[in-house]
Amino acid sequence: MELYSVNGSISAADGKREELLTYLLEAASEMENVENCYIYSVGIDPEDANKVYIYEVWEDKEAHQNSLSLDVFKELITKAKPIITGMSDYPSLIIKGGKGI
Repeated sequence: MELYSVNGSISAADGKREELLTYLLEAASEMENVENCYIYSVGIDPEDANKVYIYEVWEDKEAHQNSLSLDVFKELITKAKPIITGMSDYPSLIIKGGKGI
């Protein structure tokens, strides 16, 4: 089995991390209904007051790309864009196995 993962961080403007976190957790809740999304995890580093981290596992790269056209993501981008100050992507991975899938 091979799956596709995306992970990275999004930086919010000072004092806006909780707002960004709310948007991303809303998206995570919506991912419960997306059949080919296996993991959509959102977290924070207590040492960094501005970043939110995301880890996603998808059936394949195409499934991830298709998700970007979902209304929930379009709405998320519209709401969050004004408070986002940067993004960092870590290497996308081909998942070969492990627990949690």
